[in-house]
Amino acid sequence: MNLHSKLQQRAAAGRPVRVGLIGAGKFGSMYLAQIPRTPGVHLVGIADLSPDAARRNLARVGWADERTRAATLDAALRDGNTHVGDDWAALVRHPAIDVIVECTGNPIAAVDHCLEAFAQAKHVVNVTVEADAFCGPLLARRAAEAGVVYSLAFGDQPALICDLVDWARTCGFPVVAAGRGHKWLPHYSQSTPDTVWQHWGLTPEQAARGGLNPKMFNSFLDGSKPSIESTAVSNATGLAVPSNGLLYPPASVEDIPFVTRPRSEGGVLERKGMVEVISCLEADGRKIGYDIRMGVWVTVEAETDYIQHCFEEYGAHTDPSGRYLTLYKRWHLIGLEVGVSVASVAVRGEPTGVATGWNADVVATAKRDLRAGEMLDGEGGYTVWGKLLPAATSQAIGGLPLGLAHDVKLLRPVRQGQTLSWDDVAIDTGTRAYATRREMERLFGNHAPAAPARAAAAHAVDAAVPAR
Repeated sequence: MNLHSKLQQRAAAGRPVRVGLIGAGKFGSMYLAQIPRTPGVHLVGIADLSPDAARRNLARVGWADERTRAATLDAALRDGNTHVGDDWAALVRHPAIDVIVECTGNPIAAVDHCLEAFAQAKHVVNVTVEADAFCGPLLARRAAEAGVVYSLAFGDQPALICDLVDWARTCGFPVVAAGRGHKWLPHYSQSTPDTVWQHWGLTPEQAARGGLNPKMFNSFLDGSKPSIESTAVSNATGLAVPSNGLLYPPASVEDIPFVTRPRSEGGVLERKGMVEVISCLEADGRKIGYDIRMGVWVTVEAETDYIQHCFEEYGAHTDPSGRYLTLYKRWHLIGLEVGVSVASVAVRGEPTGVATGWNADVVATAKRDLRAGEMLDGEGGYTVWGKLLPAATSQAIGGLPLGLAHDVKLLRPVRQGQTLSWDDVAIDTGTRAYATRREMERLFGNHAPAAPARAAAAHAVDAAVPAR
């Protein structure tokens, strides 16, 4: 609880945390807005595919132009300014950098950036949770082997959920469920960049005015991002995931302890100790008042009569039994909060959430009937969305991770609602991301069955419930 004072001490000693940022888009810009207001932090360099765009974003969030014109990283270190360029490798390899913030949103590139940072003895705060979803456990292991810290990014919902889970367990509460909020109806899984704004609640004109990326926003709406983030939470906390995808039960904040109970007690959970996502819409599309759409939550259990009585005595809002209580934050502030992760890894050597095992996976799932020869376009696109599955199920069906379903050619037809397998696609096996994922499967999973067995298992998963 004293990160700020530790940063102040670093500032007073002339030893600021030296940060390199890769990617200065929306998330990165939000972090940039806070850096001048944070003691003991020096943003030494930014690497972006478009340095000019990065400088425009710096100006937009209030940076003086002269602070962004350091000709080199060495000059930035000498003068206390920031170098803006397009060479991420030079940034990662500079010996003075302490922490790399990976903020590209590109899961393939993010794996390269993270692994190279570990090789250069750099801590990493990984904003690109899409990469963590398909190989986070191995990234965490590689960081530990290098003697550095790999961390999810505070401000993004997975790290905030992990924080609530840690609070609960540190207090001695069993965690019944944890997760985030969302705006969800089943047909949203078929949404594309062409339909996202009508579902989101914006006009195309409003979206254009704000410079909003329809594919990125659609990755939230169609269920891909909630599945990705739930995977990161499950792998970091050990909480289980639903056997056939998120349920998205509708609930107000006050109803969360009612619905996040086991089915045997009137809730929706298969069992205690699971991740789930709460919808802010009723099944008929009606908006729920006092919702948790932009927030995070954890439900805990009073295991004894004494603890239950404490809940009652202090006016805690519980389910009717008095045993289940939900703690929540209704908002997350995204990149404005990333500084917590930077400080934590740099001054404490502690992540704000990190994978400890492979419990969950996100499998590419067809939005519509797809033809052989079509190209998959990843999360938020026109072809696939991400379905949350237990890791054991994903491996049994040879599931194609959503994070690798970018610019991949289909080898055979796939019906709407079907989860895709490695056997369905022609994928570039030469990327570091592909190699990392396959290595993670070998190290953390069971041996994959033969192709006929995978096909049978995939059919069983797809047939278990209607496509969502």
